[in-house]
Amino acid sequence: MTSPEPDLFDVVNPATEEVIETVAMAGLAETDAAVARAKAAFDGWRRVAPADRARLLRAFAAAVDADREHLAQLEVANAGHTVGNARWEAGNARDVIEYYAAAPERLFGRQIPVAGGLDITFQEPLGVIGIIVPWNFPMPIAAWGSAPALAAGNTVILKPAELTPLTALRLAELALQAGIPEGVFQVLPGRGPVVGQRFVTHPDVRKVVFTGSSRVGKGVAAGCADQVKPVTLELGGKSANIVFADADLAKAAATAPYAVFDNAGQDCCARSRILVQQTVFDEFMGLLETAVLGVKVGDPRDEKTEMGPLISAAQRERVASYVPETVAVRGSMPEGKGFWFPPTVLAPVDQSSPAFTEEIFGPVVAVVPFRDEEDALRIANSTEYGLSGSIWTRDLGRAIRVARGVEAGNLSVNSHSSVRYSTPFGGYKQSGLGRELGPDALNAFTETKNVFISTEE
Repeated sequence: MTSPEPDLFDVVNPATEEVIETVAMAGLAETDAAVARAKAAFDGWRRVAPADRARLLRAFAAAVDADREHLAQLEVANAGHTVGNARWEAGNARDVIEYYAAAPERLFGRQIPVAGGLDITFQEPLGVIGIIVPWNFPMPIAAWGSAPALAAGNTVILKPAELTPLTALRLAELALQAGIPEGVFQVLPGRGPVVGQRFVTHPDVRKVVFTGSSRVGKGVAAGCADQVKPVTLELGGKSANIVFADADLAKAAATAPYAVFDNAGQDCCARSRILVQQTVFDEFMGLLETAVLGVKVGDPRDEKTEMGPLISAAQRERVASYVPETVAVRGSMPEGKGFWFPPTVLAPVDQSSPAFTEEIFGPVVAVVPFRDEEDALRIANSTEYGLSGSIWTRDLGRAIRVARGVEAGNLSVNSHSSVRYSTPFGGYKQSGLGRELGPDALNAFTETKNVFISTEE
């Protein structure tokens, strides 16, 4: 009886279309073996003294810091990220691990006054955590899920996206170098319907963390429901960038392209709908055109490049399907090899069109006018998503009113910076369930255990 042929996946550089590495995809047997290793390692890891677990996580962060340029270059080649972005992402992974290194000694329980005794609570780890990472930000999102889970005393199996496994595999090597025990943090490349689905169905995987499309996320949630298995889901987005007439229009227009074209628009938080007050619409569009035409698209290894390629030919075809022949603004892009797509502005746009309602996940933005605050909120909330967004105004009262009215989990005022590792991140509606990052994430990886101790004779 011959052994089955190994399932191999060619990892491609999206800027050159060259195969840079061939990675073996795990099957069902390898996945079950990884779960068994993680389960066996769990009891030892949860019993590591909090100060020692913190020390190991600090060592892991230091190993990532020492390897940051190597990690960045891997991400440039594997994901097509600009080198500047990739360096930031490597630093973010380091910072997230270091942030949660403080958590093991701060997993505080409570003492609750009760009659007849002492009542105390403990924050107990869940067990084996299966984390499914997307291809758009593979390195930071790997850390976002893994670091708090490890800090809380869980063991982790991380499945990177088939297209972008290289930085995750390197993180696993760095964890071992830092002294994280074997079996505690494993990276298992594999296909979603095999490895990811086994995380959902395996009874020894006690929680699944998934970042990706709302369609797949619904399937993950439905599968986990069969075992009453908790999930954290960070899904799609169609975020609004709301520009009021009293805003600093020059700054709002100059920054708007980078709020949607960063990572070639492959960002769940991309502000892919721009809502502009009618009285300044034409002025804003003129400023926006200048800004879009100035976006430098090209070789992601070039320090001056601001936008790289899409991840694959299939993604390029999908993005192109949303774009009509006539557009308001079309930026430049390189010719030749690479999955390039130009920065594109659509206006005017019918608010019922797929380009305005669906997540394109590419460098395409739709611009529409609005009348007043009420109209802006109506348009902003007319979507099944609710992940992020921006509000531009000089009126503080308006900023607070609109921020409270927008149905989204992460908003910024007069900026597009709404995600920080020290603050909670997550979405409303079909943009997800639960919160990642910040102090909130620890609750997602622990169970509260209540213990009553009688003091009566």
